[in-house]
Amino acid sequence: MPAAALGLGKPMPRLGFGTASATLGQAEGRAGVTQAVLHALDAGYRHLDTASSYNTEAAVGDAVAQALRAGKIASRDDLYITTKLWIADAHPGRVLPALQKSLRNLRMEYVDMYLIHFPVSMRPPPAAVEGAIMVVKDDLVEMDMKGVWEEMEECHRRGLARAIGVSNFTCRKLEYLLSFAKIPPAANQVEVHPYCRQNKLRAFCRDKGIQLCAYSPLGGKGAPWANNSVMDSPILKQIAHEKGKTLAQVGV
Repeated sequence: MPAAALGLGKPMPRLGFGTASATLGQAEGRAGVTQAVLHALDAGYRHLDTASSYNTEAAVGDAVAQALRAGKIASRDDLYITTKLWIADAHPGRVLPALQKSLRNLRMEYVDMYLIHFPVSMRPPPAAVEGAIMVVKDDLVEMDMKGVWEEMEECHRRGLARAIGVSNFTCRKLEYLLSFAKIPPAANQVEVHPYCRQNKLRAFCRDKGIQLCAYSPLGGKGAPWANNSVMDSPILKQIAHEKGKTLAQVGV
């Protein structure tokens, strides 16, 4: 699998298996997600992408443990695992505990990449509903980005996250982050596909040495954030037909 060299940690495999779903793992169930990840490993994937908000970290951990026992992979180090900091935990004092909880879910000592999921925070929920992933618009607040990033850097220094980065950050947000970061973000994961090309952001990240990672490269059809333009594109369908490929093959 081709890999991209990063400013931190080991190279990131260029093709990753995402574990977000329209039902955030509810309809699929833990066993269903585990089986999907095992099939992905059989197909050659070595980069697994999850997040605390996807409700799939434990299932990814199950799959990796099963793959190790079965000899499908030689060691944990053969994999590249990404997870993300949820907005309710994007506050000073909550970042390290959030990562430690993710590591317990994954049953791992470290992740290869830890990302700030969105450049916004949400007031932490009451203890009675701790861990809820519902977004309450009235509870959204501006992120203390400096305080949060300092704790992301501490996660890296402790070896719990071999690399740290962000997700859904614009050029402006990245520029602000870079103005004080002692450790610059290694990656920025955003939506990228033929109908969302992110040309300005791609150029900015390339100039700053930040690896741009694409999610929903086929538009995320069926997901809450869906964009059907890729899979329903008559142009891509025509190209696929002429090339004897699937639409997914030419779309990516």
